[in-house]
Amino acid sequence: MAERSEGRIAGFALRGLQIAMRLLPLAFLAVFFFYPLLAIFRLSLAPQGRLDLTALSKLVSTTYYARTLWFTTWQAVVSTLLTVVLALPGAYVFARYRFPGKGLLQALTTIPFVLPTIVVAAAFNALLGPRSPLNLILKSLLGLERSPINLQHTIWIILLAHVFYNYAVVLRIVGGFWANLNPRLEEAARVLGANRWWAFWQVTLPLLSPALAAAALLVFIFCFTSFGVVLILGGPRFATLEVEIYRQTMHLFNLPLAATLSLAQIGLTLAMTYAYTRLQTRTARPLHLRPQQTTQRQPTSWRERVLVGGNILFMVILLLTPLLALAERSLWTSRGYALSNYRELFVNRRGSVFFVPPVEAVRNSLAFAALTVGLALVLGIIGAYSLTARGSRLSRWLDPLFMLPLGTSAVTLGFGYIIALDRPPLNLRTSPLLIPLAHTLVAFPFVVRAVLPVLRGIHPHLRESASVLGASPGRVWREIDLPIVGRALLVGAVFAFTISMGEFGATSLIARPQMPTMPVAIYRFLGQPGLLNYGQALAMSTLLMLVCAAGFLAIERFRYGEVGEF
Repeated sequence: MAERSEGRIAGFALRGLQIAMRLLPLAFLAVFFFYPLLAIFRLSLAPQGRLDLTALSKLVSTTYYARTLWFTTWQAVVSTLLTVVLALPGAYVFARYRFPGKGLLQALTTIPFVLPTIVVAAAFNALLGPRSPLNLILKSLLGLERSPINLQHTIWIILLAHVFYNYAVVLRIVGGFWANLNPRLEEAARVLGANRWWAFWQVTLPLLSPALAAAALLVFIFCFTSFGVVLILGGPRFATLEVEIYRQTMHLFNLPLAATLSLAQIGLTLAMTYAYTRLQTRTARPLHLRPQQTTQRQPTSWRERVLVGGNILFMVILLLTPLLALAERSLWTSRGYALSNYRELFVNRRGSVFFVPPVEAVRNSLAFAALTVGLALVLGIIGAYSLTARGSRLSRWLDPLFMLPLGTSAVTLGFGYIIALDRPPLNLRTSPLLIPLAHTLVAFPFVVRAVLPVLRGIHPHLRESASVLGASPGRVWREIDLPIVGRALLVGAVFAFTISMGEFGATSLIARPQMPTMPVAIYRFLGQPGLLNYGQALAMSTLLMLVCAAGFLAIERFRYGEVGEF
């Protein structure tokens, strides 16, 4: 009897520990996601502890904020249309043709999407700014005193940067879906007398419409919440809701109005995220899909070769030229090409915007990224196991709950931390731990989506057999689950690392002046006059670009084929 009682107690203790671990991601979301959002609601609707709609009425009645919302919306619409129109031919080429170097080109075209927005802005400054090589060459050839191409602080460079940033979204989502469509459907329409364009319009486009709409809406969300690109490339002339929240918080200290803007941002982005998830489910409707090996072919005719070659050239020019210009300008000094800008990162000259050498920003980013990886992996693994628990009623609503941080603006989250985490027992406003906590909130969903598909693929008989043979739960996890999920964990770790290294929206609000991260340091350098500051900004941007590119290539190397949701 005593042994049986001890066994029951041990069983209850194990069950209690499992429940407590499953509640850990929920507790993390409650404290660092829902609590800051509720603080924003309170500050926007009741800044003095009672209902006060002054800030809300100001948002509606003041034409400036109406214009801000209008600009945020129409620039996102135009950016989305340009991205879809320019990426659709590339999606067709990747869906229907095989050619040498296709895998490498597909990986390279995705690198811009994983780059921090601050790096994208610096790259376009290097390519099309007044100091760009293109402008210097044209000035020399034409004998001009001013730069003939100056898109800085214009809407055109914002739109171009958004196309550059989101091209891979359409290429991956639409191209991946298109590659599995049966080409014989369109061929049948051609046999019945339809020309090429009519067959596409009547047959292929309706089948593509769910994937196309989902990709377009996702691009719209990214452009609607654009921060770093508009803040740097747009200058003081342009402001999205994200930028205006930042300015009201950091420059004007108008927290109630910033909270009201954040409230509007939350409502709009969550509504669009919900619409995106609905559209994504429509792409899973029953269709006669075929494996890509049977739908793709080598280009044979000269028209097909021109189509494939022209799209490859366009992708290289659009997606790689800004990155090459960034690397080239980071090496340029007043005395020619040298590594001076990189060496200056290790020097703290008098009058620098930093109190420490700029290399401290690199060390800070690496330290925050390491903490983010650890926290995100722990929470992500527990969250993924919670979603795979058989018979659990929680798993039905935990999945969308874990994805909520992806539909919320990083600037809004950072602002929520400022107003919510400023009193005991969560007085973290001045703590450097707040940065990896914010980064973990953004990275946690990526770890879950990287691990979950592989975890669901483990046959339960493997664990049951090990348990029957006397293995403890810990040993079952070490010897059964971990070897299978190990590569997915590496993918999740790299996702968390690259996200932390490049996060700028929330970090720009909560980073302490003496502990800047690399993106914050780049922004400060770009805001200071002088060739040396500009060169250091480009040098640090190039280093960050290389880290993110290496991280993405590692993700492509570690993932299980096409398994994974990002």
